[in-house]
Amino acid sequence: MLSNLKKALRDKNITLSAYAAMLGVSERTVDHKLAGRTEFTLSEIIKTMDDLLPEYTLRYLFAADDEPRKTA
Repeated sequence: MLSNLKKALRDKNITLSAYAAMLGVSERTVDHKLAGRTEFTLSEIIKTMDDLLPEYTLRYLFAADDEPRKTA
């Protein structure tokens, strides 16, 4: 699951239906992508980063919840 991406979308009040429309996919497809059942395409990642969430890093938004977090 991509909790950071879900949180960033929520924080900016971007609904799943609006996100799906921007990506050109169905809400169900977005739900599957956010849950980690389906992978994002490179073009979807670029659209997300450039058009919606440029203030976040790629590593942050698309980090899987099961990835170990680095400590400083």
